[in-house]
Amino acid sequence: MSDTDHGAHGAATVQGAAHDAGHGHDDHGHAADTLGPIDWTMWAVGLLGVLVAAIVVAGFVLATHGKFGLG
Repeated sequence: MSDTDHGAHGAATVQGAAHDAGHGHDDHGHAADTLGPIDWTMWAVGLLGVLVAAIVVAGFVLATHGKFGLG
């Protein structure tokens, strides 16, 4: 590829650099944001999903008698 193939990307990079130069602040090096409270409902739903997946895998194992044709 030649440099002319990347003209639009190069222009966007230059425009982005020019846009960021005038802000006068640095988005890096600040203290990390604190984490919020634990969402127990979402953790429970996630664990339920893992349990359901384990049941599905167990069903496949029982249906194939543990023979998946891998060997």
